[in-house]
Amino acid sequence: MLTFNDYCRKTFGKKLYKLSLDAGFTCPTRDGTLDTRGCVFCDGGSGDFCGQGETLGEQIEDAKRRVAKKSANAGFIAYFQRFTGTYAPIERLRALYGEAVEREDVDVLDVATRPDCLGEDVLDLLSELNEKKPVWVELGLQTTKEESVDYIRRGYPNEVFDEAVRALKARGIKVIVHLILCLPGESIEDMQASLDHAIEAGADGVKLQLLHVPEGTDLAEDYKAGRFALPSLEEYLDLLEALLPRIPETVAVHRLTGDGSKARLLAPLWTGDKKRVMNAINRRFPATQKIRN
Repeated sequence: MLTFNDYCRKTFGKKLYKLSLDAGFTCPTRDGTLDTRGCVFCDGGSGDFCGQGETLGEQIEDAKRRVAKKSANAGFIAYFQRFTGTYAPIERLRALYGEAVEREDVDVLDVATRPDCLGEDVLDLLSELNEKKPVWVELGLQTTKEESVDYIRRGYPNEVFDEAVRALKARGIKVIVHLILCLPGESIEDMQASLDHAIEAGADGVKLQLLHVPEGTDLAEDYKAGRFALPSLEEYLDLLEALLPRIPETVAVHRLTGDGSKARLLAPLWTGDKKRVMNAINRRFPATQKIRN
């Protein structure tokens, strides 16, 4: 298994830490373009660990301080994490991305976005910046099962994802694909099919995220109504055992679990004990000890 840390050390000669940033973006599933409710599981656009500050520079410095004790001799990734990282006028994107890329302490520009928010102007900008420093794009595929796509209100067909990956890779941009495991009604075979699809499409890296149920979401209402259940830690480890052998050595594994706000977490509660979860994963899969979660 090619872990995220092994990939970074082989490619950059050092460990890299992500500096999560909130550039004030929104999403077409929230602003009325596709919907106003967001995805069924979304409670804030994955922004719980973003750096604090009014300016991008302030956020970067705050994020660096958070990892200062463990980041000696390491590098940094400017990670535009919250909501849809390309969903803004091109002039604004150019200013934000450009500021990040020009910083000497930033080794990689990493943008989390939707496959349907990658117009030609955005692709050209990312390609231009990729000539200066490596650019990664993280795409939220989540699942390829059509019923699940509709349920989570993803808002685009699988073909749009496939075309986005082709367009990015044609420009030499690394693609990291997010998948959510244990969505309601999904079997192991469904999850394997989604993972296979991401790899066959050309993913350079994958993030496997167990479904979290945050309070205040539509997903939470379905969970409280007993419409689906989530796995125990042991069951989740069994699921990973069915998935990991399908990932080629050329595809970096960036994540095997995930974090969220403990204050808002409804289920599964065992994920709130990150140390316990990572120890269990490392015991079952020794090669994962170098994965940064």
